[in-house]
Amino acid sequence: MSDLQAPTSQPSNFQASSLQPPDLQAPDLQTQNFHDSDSQALDSQTTDLYVTWSDYHRSIEQLALMVHRSGWQFNQIVCLAKGGLRIGDILCRISDRPLAILSTASYGGEGNRTRGSITFSKDLSMTTANVGSHILLVDDLVDSGQSLKRSISWLQHKYGFYIDEIRTAVLWHKDCSVIEPDYAVHYLQNNPWIHQPFEKYEDMDWTLLAETTEVAEVAKTADIPG
Repeated sequence: MSDLQAPTSQPSNFQASSLQPPDLQAPDLQTQNFHDSDSQALDSQTTDLYVTWSDYHRSIEQLALMVHRSGWQFNQIVCLAKGGLRIGDILCRISDRPLAILSTASYGGEGNRTRGSITFSKDLSMTTANVGSHILLVDDLVDSGQSLKRSISWLQHKYGFYIDEIRTAVLWHKDCSVIEPDYAVHYLQNNPWIHQPFEKYEDMDWTLLAETTEVAEVAKTADIPG
């Protein structure tokens, strides 16, 4: 495998529907399909996609099943922080495989929508002596694909002696990406900007957090029968 190319032993257009029974079938990779009533369906004019917490967690579970049902055996998870942290955590708990964290940063500016140069941490954060030989590299999405592509290169440069294979897994694969992940739950042909449920904290300070928490507590108390 080239240090700038995703592995090809597993077809990169892996279909969730090919391995799952109808009652557990994940959305077809060629169509984006959210089921919550408060989720926004995509059409040719859509530029924003709003994701609820239930959308988000269901997609992580679908991704975990895709990897498991592919039959590929991995012995290490590496997540890209910050976007891949929650995904890596859940996959680590389900698979009982060690988790390592690679911190990266490439977006900034207003609303974190400005893509800049990619910055990597000096090393992986992990509790094992070395990385595993078969790495599942996870992130929330591939947008331009540069972060995922260069992360593969970074891992090969730093730990190539230990690595036999790297496969990539994301929740959302945008059509504009220069790299095609090995596993992806949603394929987004229209390249919308994705609004994830935790992004509200990026615009929240301590005062607003306190006010929001207090309002929620008052509402909860009002719902309790007296």
